[in-house]
Amino acid sequence: MTELEQALRTNEYPGRGIVMGRSVDGSKAVTAYFIMGRSGNSRNRVFVEDGDGIRTQAHDPSKMEDPSLIIYAPVRVYGNKTIVTNGDQTDTIYEGLDKQLTFEQSLRSREFEPDAPNYTPRISGVMHIEGGQYNYALSILKSNHGDPSSCERFTYAYSNPKAGEGRFIHTYMGDGNPLPSFSGEPEFIRFDEDFTGSIDAFANRIWASLNEDNKVSLFVRFIDIAAGTWESRIINKNEI
Repeated sequence: MTELEQALRTNEYPGRGIVMGRSVDGSKAVTAYFIMGRSGNSRNRVFVEDGDGIRTQAHDPSKMEDPSLIIYAPVRVYGNKTIVTNGDQTDTIYEGLDKQLTFEQSLRSREFEPDAPNYTPRISGVMHIEGGQYNYALSILKSNHGDPSSCERFTYAYSNPKAGEGRFIHTYMGDGNPLPSFSGEPEFIRFDEDFTGSIDAFANRIWASLNEDNKVSLFVRFIDIAAGTWESRIINKNEI
């Protein structure tokens, strides 16, 4: 197990990342989603609220070059489930749940992103809170070591997660050309008392740990497991 800040600081370019877990006092389901970018097109983005979730949009529409793969809804809520992803598969999962499919079944129609030579993995997560119980799952869809003819699908489910613990999954193992896809299980991370003492402290410490040159936007949500209510924070580099 590692501190979340350490995991972020030791990776110059994790790309896009999803964190899910449980607060130290056990009362909150915790999630964070961040995006990074190397190109001007990727960096020209902000998170904005969209109903119960968020979406990405161009900070300066006149500078938008290609909206595909960078404009989507990373967070949507379906009943007692909160969906967090790095692409338009958020909608695929939402529509699948509406058709009584599971999280895993909903993603069987999707693959990694068609952005050769990187073939960026699609990472997704869903948090389920019902009757004071909390569980979550994470998924990654990736190419077979850069071979686009084969897609590998992995799903990891966590029932009744322990207080002060979480998992972290991201698109890249670091910078490179092509970018090296994430490998292995979602990283086992620890939250300390400071880290989840408040949503603002949590968000600010994650933001400070991301590479200054490459970070673009961050979303954080705390959900009260007993009440089902939540509070969220958004930090956009283009608005600081």
